[in-house]
Amino acid sequence: MLYRVISMASTVALMSSAVAAEMNFNRISSFPTTGNNEDVTAESSAEIVGVSGDGMTLAYSDSPLGAVGFIDITDPVAPAPAGRILLDGEPTAVSLTGNTALVAINTSESYTAPSGILVSYDIRTRVRTATCNLGGQPDSTAVSPDGTFIAVAIENERNEDAGDGRTGQAPGGFIVTFDIDKDGADCDSMVKIDVTGLAGISPEDPEPEFVDINALGEIVVTLQENNHIVVASAAGDILSHFSAGSVDLEDIDTTDERGALIFTQSQTGRLREPDGVQWIDDAHFATANEGDMDGGARGWTIFHKDGTVVYESGNSFEHAIIRAGHYPDKRSDSKGVEPEGMEFAVIGGIPYLFVLAEHASIVGVYDVSDPSAPVLRQLLPSGIGPEGAVAIPARNLFVTANETDLTGSGGIRSHVMIYALQDGPARYPQLTSAGADHLIGWGAISGMVAGEDGLIYAVNDSFYGYQPTIFTIDTRVFPARIINALPVTRAGRPAQKLDLEGITLDSDGGFWLASEGRTDRLIPHALYRVDTTGEIREEISLPAELLAAEKRFGFEGITRAGETLWMAVQREWADDPENRVKLVSYNTQTGAWGAVHHPKAAVEKGWVGLSEISFAGDFFYVIERDNQIGPDATVKRIYRIPADDMVPASLGSTLPVVGRELVYDMIPDLRDHGGFVVDKVEGLAILGDGQAWISTDNDGVDDSSGETFFWSPGRF
Repeated sequence: MLYRVISMASTVALMSSAVAAEMNFNRISSFPTTGNNEDVTAESSAEIVGVSGDGMTLAYSDSPLGAVGFIDITDPVAPAPAGRILLDGEPTAVSLTGNTALVAINTSESYTAPSGILVSYDIRTRVRTATCNLGGQPDSTAVSPDGTFIAVAIENERNEDAGDGRTGQAPGGFIVTFDIDKDGADCDSMVKIDVTGLAGISPEDPEPEFVDINALGEIVVTLQENNHIVVASAAGDILSHFSAGSVDLEDIDTTDERGALIFTQSQTGRLREPDGVQWIDDAHFATANEGDMDGGARGWTIFHKDGTVVYESGNSFEHAIIRAGHYPDKRSDSKGVEPEGMEFAVIGGIPYLFVLAEHASIVGVYDVSDPSAPVLRQLLPSGIGPEGAVAIPARNLFVTANETDLTGSGGIRSHVMIYALQDGPARYPQLTSAGADHLIGWGAISGMVAGEDGLIYAVNDSFYGYQPTIFTIDTRVFPARIINALPVTRAGRPAQKLDLEGITLDSDGGFWLASEGRTDRLIPHALYRVDTTGEIREEISLPAELLAAEKRFGFEGITRAGETLWMAVQREWADDPENRVKLVSYNTQTGAWGAVHHPKAAVEKGWVGLSEISFAGDFFYVIERDNQIGPDATVKRIYRIPADDMVPASLGSTLPVVGRELVYDMIPDLRDHGGFVVDKVEGLAILGDGQAWISTDNDGVDDSSGETFFWSPGRF
């Protein structure tokens, strides 16, 4: 029979019952850009997003398709496709005011002959109402708070393959403004604002990146590659300008060590090179310091409009992301988490600044009531590559546009994601290392085992091949907390050539670990016994009878029943019938090997395999999952096998087929977090009282949103 199902939302509520009610943003829905596509296999992307005056329609720029897409959010929990408009070039930005969409379009023939237009559309009829020549290649747009004019940053970007990729390539950029009337932009009202000769870096070649306008009608623009900021009036007067400056950073990771989170390095004099910029009030604005040509300070800054630095995040934003498991290690030698986009809005009476970390796929939510002392309130999970954002204060909503589209690779597609400010606890993150006595980086959780007193032990997989680790997780708090990280070592040094996919307790203390082999990476299929210090004390190679039929997809999970270890093989090896996989046994006292066959589901798309095994009570529990994401995912299940069925036959003989019973379907839980269904459900641990915990593998934030879901479905 099926066990009682407790949804992920119910689990969070139960775990948070002791938390006083407060207002928090939670993701409530997601919209894939394929929803507006005639050909769902075509590449598409949501980059910049805006909202209509009534707050009921979103519009996003879709550069790969050369289009603007629309989403009906009358019901924000169920966003619906509202069509698209094909354009005469590449859209770089879209701004909405009332029922008008203003789209900046790049029509350039080359870097040396840049051109662009600003096109106005009636949102209701989709009729073009105005087309203005911009005189150059546009990047961003912003509409004044009163809706009377629009500013456009004309970047005229450099050719990174020419001139050593440096600035100083004519023509330089500028800013233009247009009045807005009932038909959209009034082309005859254009004002050109010259920003040449201001920056200390390539003053002859300014490259305006992002613009915003305050209630006084003052325009702030970042000259990213020039590391400069300009404040101008709508009339074209330069009110102030100054260098964006530099930042000294400590305790960061600046090298790509091929899979190790080592936050002991530093950078001095790192240019900010800001991208996104947002006014906070009429005197202060914030910048997201993405970097491009030489810089990237991994954080964000608040400036007074006279150039005074009021607040600098330093390494604090990146450190918060590290603790949430979203640090993109492969970007360590570049720009780290790479803050890029920003949004500001007063919602529920609180001034919030939203900072988008493009390569960490996460959003920092800051209370900026005091611009000199912002407070990080939340981290919100986003799609891959959050590029644009818009707030809808009247509806307590916040929206991100996530540009990365992994069409053709089996990965997730580009999404627009919607969040609501709600009376209740934050539902994400569900696993964090915040509160530990030192900075613990983590990710790619692949196997788990229950300890005592609510503790769970977990391992990371080969993504962190130079840093195999056993994590201790305290489940008695919400979010669950990583309180220790124990390196797995050989002769006192981090062990190499491991792909840890399973962990179980050793009867003599310490652990047994299962490593999935990869012959193409010289990683052997093996078992390892480690002591309480993490040192490998014994390595058990697989017998020849198993290795003779070996394939890449090996051990995914390990558990112990008495003195016998049981390992789940992920998929069929050469000697397995179709849709039957081995559960392999190893007796730690006698050294005898054996196996049984586990029947698994057959699917039409992709493959299904086992990803975890756990012994509790009178049953063995296994996770069976497909490799599909989003709407294609159909199999994310937990089955139980009676212990009496687990009688191994000798290797090479006909293996008995065990019976299995469905215990839990995880897809409703994975849908419940408002995003897309992830594929890699890989961890299961069952505490002594029967409380089960499940975790997902975030692939080390590589072609992944970085989200790790860690939740309890109740007691088994």
